[in-house]
Amino acid sequence: MQIGLIGLGKMGGNMAERLRRDGHQVVGYDRNPASPRDVDSLEALAAALDAPRVVWVMVPSGEPTRATVASLAGVLQSGDVIIDGGNSRYTDDQAHAAALAPKGIKYLDAGVSGGVWGLTEGYALMVGGDADTVAMAQPIFDSLKPPTGGFVHAGRVGAGHLTKMVHNGIEYGIMQAYGEGYELLKAVDMVPDPDAVMASWQEGTVIRSWLLDLLVLALKDDPGLAEIRGYAQDSGEGRWTIEAAIEHAVPMPVITSALFARFASRQEESPAMKVVAALRNQFGGHAVGKEGSTAAVPIS
Repeated sequence: MQIGLIGLGKMGGNMAERLRRDGHQVVGYDRNPASPRDVDSLEALAAALDAPRVVWVMVPSGEPTRATVASLAGVLQSGDVIIDGGNSRYTDDQAHAAALAPKGIKYLDAGVSGGVWGLTEGYALMVGGDADTVAMAQPIFDSLKPPTGGFVHAGRVGAGHLTKMVHNGIEYGIMQAYGEGYELLKAVDMVPDPDAVMASWQEGTVIRSWLLDLLVLALKDDPGLAEIRGYAQDSGEGRWTIEAAIEHAVPMPVITSALFARFASRQEESPAMKVVAALRNQFGGHAVGKEGSTAAVPIS
Protein backbone atom coordinates (compact mmCIF):
# COMPACT_ATOMS: atom_id res chain seq x y z
CA MET A 1 0.00 0.00 0.00
CA GLN A 2 0.96 3.66 -0.05
CA ILE A 3 2.18 5.49 3.03
CA GLY A 4 3.58 8.93 3.75
CA LEU A 5 6.40 8.97 6.29
CA ILE A 6 7.46 12.18 8.02
CA GLY A 7 10.88 12.13 9.69
CA LEU A 8 13.71 10.27 7.96
CA GLY A 9 16.26 10.08 10.77
CA LYS A 10 17.78 6.88 12.17
CA MET A 11 14.45 5.27 13.00
CA GLY A 12 12.26 6.80 10.30
CA GLY A 13 14.77 6.24 7.54
CA ASN A 14 15.19 2.58 8.43
CA MET A 15 11.44 2.10 8.67
CA ALA A 16 10.97 3.59 5.22
CA GLU A 17 13.61 1.22 3.84
CA ARG A 18 12.02 -1.84 5.49
CA LEU A 19 8.61 -0.92 4.05
CA ARG A 20 10.04 -0.42 0.56
CA ARG A 21 11.78 -3.79 0.73
CA ASP A 22 8.40 -5.36 1.44
CA GLY A 23 6.80 -3.76 -1.62
CA HIS A 24 5.11 -0.66 -0.20
CA GLN A 25 5.27 2.75 -1.85
CA VAL A 26 6.74 5.19 0.68
CA VAL A 27 6.60 8.94 0.14
CA GLY A 28 9.10 10.40 2.54
CA TYR A 29 9.32 13.94 3.90
CA ASP A 30 11.83 15.54 6.26
CA ARG A 31 12.50 19.20 7.07
CA ASN A 32 16.18 18.65 6.32
CA PRO A 33 16.90 19.31 2.62
CA ALA A 34 19.88 16.94 2.82
CA SER A 35 17.67 14.01 3.86
CA PRO A 36 16.60 11.35 1.33
CA ARG A 37 13.15 12.92 1.10
CA ASP A 38 10.79 12.46 -1.86
CA VAL A 39 8.83 15.69 -1.38
CA ASP A 40 9.72 19.06 0.13
CA SER A 41 6.51 19.98 1.97
CA LEU A 42 3.50 18.48 3.73
CA GLU A 43 1.29 19.80 0.95
CA ALA A 44 3.36 17.89 -1.60
CA LEU A 45 3.21 14.80 0.60
CA ALA A 46 -0.59 14.89 0.70
CA ALA A 47 -0.79 15.48 -3.05
CA ALA A 48 1.44 12.47 -3.76
CA LEU A 49 -0.83 10.05 -1.88
CA ASP A 50 -4.13 8.57 -2.98
CA ALA A 51 -7.12 8.87 -0.65
CA PRO A 52 -7.67 7.55 1.91
CA ARG A 53 -4.15 8.56 2.91
CA VAL A 54 -2.08 7.00 5.68
CA VAL A 55 0.68 9.21 7.08
CA TRP A 56 3.17 8.01 9.68
CA VAL A 57 4.78 10.72 11.87
CA MET A 58 8.26 9.83 13.16
CA VAL A 59 9.61 13.05 14.69
CA PRO A 60 10.72 13.94 18.25
CA SER A 61 7.99 13.87 20.87
CA GLY A 62 6.48 16.98 22.36
CA GLU A 63 6.14 20.18 20.38
CA PRO A 64 7.66 18.84 17.10
CA THR A 65 5.03 16.09 17.00
CA ARG A 66 2.19 18.37 18.10
CA ALA A 67 3.10 20.93 15.42
CA THR A 68 3.35 18.24 12.73
CA VAL A 69 -0.04 16.73 13.58
CA ALA A 70 -1.64 20.20 13.61
CA SER A 71 -0.12 21.00 10.21
CA LEU A 72 -1.28 17.68 8.75
CA ALA A 73 -4.82 18.49 9.86
CA GLY A 74 -4.73 21.36 7.38
CA VAL A 75 -3.67 19.28 4.36
CA LEU A 76 -5.44 15.94 4.92
CA GLN A 77 -9.10 15.10 4.39
CA SER A 78 -11.87 13.16 6.06
CA GLY A 79 -11.09 9.44 6.05
CA ASP A 80 -7.31 9.90 6.10
CA VAL A 81 -5.23 8.39 8.91
CA ILE A 82 -2.39 9.86 10.98
CA ILE A 83 -0.14 7.44 12.90
CA ASP A 84 2.19 8.87 15.54
CA GLY A 85 5.07 6.41 15.82
CA GLY A 86 7.29 8.57 18.01
CA ASN A 87 7.66 8.48 21.79
CA SER A 88 4.78 10.82 22.56
CA ARG A 89 3.05 10.87 25.92
CA TYR A 90 -0.25 9.00 25.81
CA THR A 91 -2.18 12.05 26.99
CA ASP A 92 -1.04 13.89 23.84
CA ASP A 93 -2.60 11.14 21.73
CA GLN A 94 -5.98 11.69 23.31
CA ALA A 95 -5.75 15.42 22.61
CA HIS A 96 -4.74 14.81 18.99
CA ALA A 97 -7.60 12.39 18.37
CA ALA A 98 -10.11 14.81 19.85
CA ALA A 99 -8.82 17.70 17.70
CA LEU A 100 -8.86 15.63 14.50
CA ALA A 101 -12.28 14.04 15.01
CA PRO A 102 -14.35 17.04 13.79
CA LYS A 103 -12.39 16.95 10.52
CA GLY A 104 -13.04 13.23 10.09
CA ILE A 105 -9.30 12.45 10.21
CA LYS A 106 -8.54 9.19 12.02
CA TYR A 107 -5.69 8.78 14.48
CA LEU A 108 -3.54 5.91 15.74
CA ASP A 109 -0.65 5.91 18.18
CA ALA A 110 2.10 3.34 17.72
CA GLY A 111 4.70 2.60 20.36
CA VAL A 112 7.77 1.34 18.50
CA SER A 113 10.66 -0.67 19.94
CA GLY A 114 13.67 -1.99 18.08
CA GLY A 115 15.98 0.97 17.64
CA VAL A 116 18.59 0.85 14.89
CA TRP A 117 18.24 -2.95 14.71
CA GLY A 118 14.65 -2.72 13.50
CA LEU A 119 15.60 -2.59 9.83
CA THR A 120 16.83 -6.18 9.89
CA GLU A 121 15.12 -7.63 12.99
CA GLY A 122 11.75 -5.90 12.74
CA TYR A 123 10.03 -3.49 15.12
CA ALA A 124 7.84 -4.40 18.07
CA LEU A 125 4.64 -2.40 17.66
CA MET A 126 2.07 -1.45 20.29
CA VAL A 127 -0.88 0.30 18.63
CA GLY A 128 -3.74 2.30 20.09
CA GLY A 129 -6.95 3.26 18.26
CA ASP A 130 -10.21 1.82 17.00
CA ALA A 131 -10.16 -1.60 15.33
CA ASP A 132 -11.36 -0.41 11.91
CA THR A 133 -8.56 2.16 11.62
CA VAL A 134 -5.97 -0.37 12.78
CA ALA A 135 -7.21 -2.73 10.06
CA MET A 136 -6.66 -0.03 7.41
CA ALA A 137 -2.99 0.21 8.36
CA GLN A 138 -2.43 -3.48 9.15
CA PRO A 139 -0.34 -4.19 6.00
CA ILE A 140 2.10 -1.52 7.18
CA PHE A 141 2.28 -3.01 10.67
CA ASP A 142 2.75 -6.51 9.24
CA SER A 143 5.77 -5.36 7.21
CA LEU A 144 7.40 -3.47 10.07
CA LYS A 145 7.04 -6.10 12.77
CA PRO A 146 9.22 -9.23 13.13
CA PRO A 147 8.17 -12.33 11.14
CA THR A 148 6.48 -13.84 14.21
CA GLY A 149 4.82 -11.87 17.00
CA GLY A 150 5.87 -8.34 17.83
CA PHE A 151 2.48 -6.68 17.26
CA VAL A 152 -0.39 -5.89 19.60
CA HIS A 153 -3.51 -3.79 19.26
CA ALA A 154 -3.14 -2.51 22.82
CA GLY A 155 -6.48 -0.71 23.14
CA ARG A 156 -8.07 2.64 22.44
CA VAL A 157 -6.22 5.80 21.43
CA GLY A 158 -3.32 6.38 23.81
CA ALA A 159 -2.93 2.71 24.72
CA GLY A 160 -0.07 2.23 22.25
CA HIS A 161 2.12 4.90 23.77
CA LEU A 162 1.02 3.97 27.30
CA THR A 163 2.23 0.39 26.82
CA LYS A 164 5.46 1.60 25.20
CA MET A 165 5.97 3.90 28.19
CA VAL A 166 5.66 0.96 30.59
CA HIS A 167 7.92 -1.11 28.30
CA ASN A 168 10.62 1.55 28.57
CA GLY A 169 10.22 1.77 32.33
CA ILE A 170 10.84 -1.98 32.57
CA GLU A 171 13.85 -1.51 30.28
CA TYR A 172 15.28 1.04 32.75
CA GLY A 173 15.07 -1.50 35.56
CA ILE A 174 16.66 -4.36 33.60
CA MET A 175 19.53 -2.19 32.38
CA GLN A 176 20.20 -0.93 35.91
CA ALA A 177 20.26 -4.48 37.29
CA TYR A 178 22.80 -5.61 34.68
CA GLY A 179 24.91 -2.56 35.47
CA GLU A 180 24.88 -3.11 39.22
CA GLY A 181 25.70 -6.80 38.84
CA TYR A 182 28.61 -6.02 36.53
CA GLU A 183 29.96 -3.42 38.96
CA LEU A 184 29.94 -5.95 41.82
CA LEU A 185 31.73 -8.56 39.69
CA LYS A 186 34.45 -6.00 38.96
CA ALA A 187 34.74 -5.00 42.62
CA VAL A 188 35.34 -8.56 43.90
CA ASP A 189 38.91 -9.75 43.28
CA MET A 190 37.75 -13.38 42.93
CA VAL A 191 36.50 -12.81 39.35
CA PRO A 192 39.36 -11.95 36.97
CA ASP A 193 37.19 -11.55 33.85
CA PRO A 194 33.70 -10.12 34.51
CA ASP A 195 33.22 -9.61 30.76
CA ALA A 196 33.49 -13.37 30.19
CA VAL A 197 30.98 -14.01 32.98
CA MET A 198 28.43 -11.71 31.33
CA ALA A 199 28.98 -13.46 27.99
CA SER A 200 28.45 -16.87 29.59
CA TRP A 201 25.01 -15.81 30.77
CA GLN A 202 23.76 -15.48 27.18
CA GLU A 203 22.90 -19.18 26.98
CA GLY A 204 20.89 -21.32 29.39
CA THR A 205 20.37 -18.77 32.17
CA VAL A 206 17.07 -17.29 33.32
CA ILE A 207 18.43 -13.74 32.87
CA ARG A 208 19.42 -14.07 29.21
CA SER A 209 17.89 -11.36 27.02
CA TRP A 210 18.53 -9.16 24.01
CA LEU A 211 19.72 -6.41 26.34
CA LEU A 212 22.32 -8.82 27.72
CA ASP A 213 23.37 -9.65 24.14
CA LEU A 214 23.83 -5.95 23.44
CA LEU A 215 25.87 -5.52 26.63
CA VAL A 216 28.17 -8.35 25.56
CA LEU A 217 28.60 -6.67 22.16
CA ALA A 218 29.54 -3.44 23.93
CA LEU A 219 32.07 -5.28 26.11
CA LYS A 220 33.66 -6.86 23.04
CA ASP A 221 34.06 -3.42 21.46
CA ASP A 222 35.32 -1.85 24.70
CA PRO A 223 36.60 -4.44 27.23
CA GLY A 224 35.86 -3.32 30.74
CA LEU A 225 34.00 -0.33 29.30
CA ALA A 226 37.15 1.72 29.77
CA GLU A 227 36.37 4.18 26.97
CA ILE A 228 32.77 5.06 27.81
CA ARG A 229 31.60 7.71 30.24
CA GLY A 230 29.09 6.63 32.87
CA TYR A 231 26.50 9.21 31.83
CA ALA A 232 22.95 8.08 31.01
CA GLN A 233 20.28 10.37 29.59
CA ASP A 234 16.55 9.64 29.82
CA SER A 235 14.10 10.32 27.00
CA GLY A 236 11.03 10.91 29.17
CA GLU A 237 9.18 7.60 29.26
CA GLY A 238 10.73 6.58 32.57
CA ARG A 239 9.54 9.78 34.22
CA TRP A 240 6.07 9.40 32.71
CA THR A 241 5.88 5.79 33.92
CA ILE A 242 6.59 6.87 37.49
CA GLU A 243 4.13 9.77 37.26
CA ALA A 244 1.44 7.34 36.07
CA ALA A 245 2.33 4.97 38.92
CA ILE A 246 1.86 7.77 41.43
CA GLU A 247 -1.45 8.75 39.83
CA HIS A 248 -2.75 5.17 40.07
CA ALA A 249 -1.08 4.32 43.41
CA VAL A 250 1.02 1.51 41.92
CA PRO A 251 4.33 0.84 43.74
CA MET A 252 7.32 0.97 41.36
CA PRO A 253 10.47 1.00 43.50
CA VAL A 254 12.74 -0.70 40.94
CA ILE A 255 11.91 1.54 37.97
CA THR A 256 11.97 4.65 40.17
CA SER A 257 15.39 3.72 41.52
CA ALA A 258 16.68 3.11 37.98
CA LEU A 259 15.55 6.57 36.89
CA PHE A 260 17.18 8.23 39.89
CA ALA A 261 20.39 6.32 39.14
CA ARG A 262 20.44 7.98 35.73
CA PHE A 263 20.13 11.37 37.41
CA ALA A 264 23.07 10.47 39.65
CA SER A 265 25.17 9.52 36.61
CA ARG A 266 25.08 13.13 35.41
CA GLN A 267 26.67 14.56 38.54
CA GLU A 268 30.42 15.02 38.61
CA GLU A 269 30.12 15.49 42.36
CA SER A 270 26.98 14.91 44.41
CA PRO A 271 25.76 17.81 46.58
CA ALA A 272 23.72 15.28 48.56
CA MET A 273 26.81 13.24 49.41
CA LYS A 274 28.63 16.44 50.38
CA VAL A 275 25.85 17.00 52.93
CA VAL A 276 26.22 13.43 54.23
CA ALA A 277 30.01 13.83 54.56
CA ALA A 278 29.64 17.18 56.32
CA LEU A 279 27.10 15.77 58.80
CA ARG A 280 29.32 12.76 59.56
CA ASN A 281 32.10 15.21 60.31
CA GLN A 282 29.86 17.29 62.58
CA PHE A 283 28.51 14.51 64.78
CA GLY A 284 31.27 11.94 64.52
CA GLY A 285 34.43 13.82 63.72
CA HIS A 286 34.97 12.00 60.43
CA ALA A 287 37.40 14.08 58.35
CA VAL A 288 36.58 14.57 54.68
CA GLY A 289 39.42 14.33 52.18
CA LYS A 290 39.90 16.47 49.09
CA GLU A 291 38.51 13.74 46.82
CA GLY A 292 35.50 13.13 49.05
CA SER A 293 37.07 10.18 50.93
CA THR A 294 36.60 10.02 54.69
CA ALA A 295 38.94 9.00 57.47
CA ALA A 296 38.01 8.45 61.09
CA VAL A 297 39.58 10.84 63.61
CA PRO A 298 39.37 10.81 67.39
CA ILE A 299 36.44 12.63 68.96
CA SER A 300 37.66 15.14 71.53
